[in-house]
Amino acid sequence: MDKVFNFGQDSVMNSPSNEDKARLASTLIAILDDWGVSNADKIILLALPAGTKPRAIQRYQQGTPLPDDSNVQERAGHLLGIADALRLAYPRNARGGELWLNRPCRHFNGRIPMAMMTEEGLTGITAVRMHIDCSYDWFIDEQTSKTCSPK
Repeated sequence: MDKVFNFGQDSVMNSPSNEDKARLASTLIAILDDWGVSNADKIILLALPAGTKPRAIQRYQQGTPLPDDSNVQERAGHLLGIADALRLAYPRNARGGELWLNRPCRHFNGRIPMAMMTEEGLTGITAVRMHIDCSYDWFIDEQTSKTCSPK
């Protein structure tokens, strides 16, 4: 059985090996490439350390694991969740996700989802994920209702 890694708020990471982390990094960079994201925007989306140069993305593409930073890992998890949801939403169109991410969206008052993610950081990333990934949105609603309900 293949290992499945869910990074982010909705799961617990079970100490993947360096090989698994390297595979995750190269997979995530490939997804961002498919979406047409520039290297500078990849740094922003992943919240890579200050001073990271756009050319450093090539290391992650070639299998260097992403930093062991909880913010980076949480964003990576959300971006993978968005990628999965887009694959489900556009099963017969490989470019469907890229097109959706880079066009104005009525749900976001005409804003472009990719711009929201790069401009608003984690808030924008989770907003996009909650819109495109209904199972994640339901999870968040369930968690919110548990913490907000009277005892």
